[in-house]
Amino acid sequence: MANFELTKEFLDEIIEAIDQQNREKIIDEIVNLYPADIATILYELDGPQAHYIFQFLDTEKGADVLSSIDSDDRKRFIKEQFDVEEIAKYVNLFDSDDAVDLLNEQPIEIRERVIAILEDREHARFILDLLHYPEDVAGGLMQKELVKVYEDQTVSECVEQIRDQAETVDKVFAVYVVDKDNKLKGIVALKEIVLARKNTKIENVVQEDIVYVETTLPGEEVAEVMQRYDLEAVPVVNTTGRLLGRITIDDVVDFITDRAEEDFQAITGITGEAEEDDSVWMLAKSRLPWLVVGVIGSLLAATVIKGFEGQLARVTALAMFIPIMGSTGGNVGIQTSSLIVQSLAERTALAIGLGERLMKIAKVALVNGLVIGMLAGGYVFLTGDSQLFWVVCLALLSVVFLASFMGTITPLLLDKFGINPAVASGPFITTANDLVGIGTYFLIANWLL
Repeated sequence: MANFELTKEFLDEIIEAIDQQNREKIIDEIVNLYPADIATILYELDGPQAHYIFQFLDTEKGADVLSSIDSDDRKRFIKEQFDVEEIAKYVNLFDSDDAVDLLNEQPIEIRERVIAILEDREHARFILDLLHYPEDVAGGLMQKELVKVYEDQTVSECVEQIRDQAETVDKVFAVYVVDKDNKLKGIVALKEIVLARKNTKIENVVQEDIVYVETTLPGEEVAEVMQRYDLEAVPVVNTTGRLLGRITIDDVVDFITDRAEEDFQAITGITGEAEEDDSVWMLAKSRLPWLVVGVIGSLLAATVIKGFEGQLARVTALAMFIPIMGSTGGNVGIQTSSLIVQSLAERTALAIGLGERLMKIAKVALVNGLVIGMLAGGYVFLTGDSQLFWVVCLALLSVVFLASFMGTITPLLLDKFGINPAVASGPFITTANDLVGIGTYFLIANWLL
């Protein structure tokens, strides 16, 4: 199938076909597309139009389309267009972890009614088992569907187990081996099963040295484990070692993507989950908190400047360099804190002590401060304001030092207190460094002039 590209002409044809209830046109144009491509089309339609298309999709493809739709859009779409029976029809085909994600988007009453009428009662039990886990830990990321065998079974019996269980498992990366108490003993690669004799005991071909995670492990650490050991799936156990489920790489990628979006919004000073097509009020509300912080910071900076109005009156040229002090401090703070946040995310922050880190930051700040200070000082000297040369040089050097220190300490402290350190790279640290930069500038000017 060729790559699909949504054009305005194609979309207009689909909308016209929906309005005219042209079934043949819709079936011919849409039904054979990939689920992700169909989801792309649905984003451009209103609720009733999108729902109309679902009647031409078989249940399995409809479930794939729903799983491809963004969480916020899917929540609104299902709430407005689907009844409980229709939701249950698709949830029956979702993996347990994806089913929980969808149901958590719905009101509690709808969630309970859907679970109550699910045809596959084992699937319903899987969903209930997962609902009590927070979404940002291994238990909330795992799915219950997997292929497992007992260590005392033969390879022949194992093959039969795989055939039975694989009907409910889309991707079989490995077969998990448990004992009679369902405690994880290891895994058997599919290659080993194919090559082994049919009467060979599983315990003789099991790989016991494996990586696993517990249900309470934070999602970020799960992602780190899977990246470090290059895993496509990782088993999840409880504190007693009993096998509860598995986490696949696609679920980890989704989790990392969602967190990256949240961190990006935090860095840019947007609170909550904001989308471009949200209402004016929602978009304004998501941006307002940090804008208020920025205004307060600017007012404080203005207060600092007012406190030095005597110096400004005597040396009016000081006003020329106020912007560069604030912007330099903000930029240096953002650069430094971004590196610290990255190291915290990768857990490389544990590899270096605070004292050694600060010493390294100080050396970098010294180099940057000297270069920037001399560059700006050279401009001052060439323009004939020689009396400001040392003020600008020393002020910029000091600003770079202080901003580097704040950019290092702030995210480390936030992480220590369990607060997302990504927010340290946003307007908070920029505003703080504006105050530090301008205050430092005027203190040095007052001292030297």
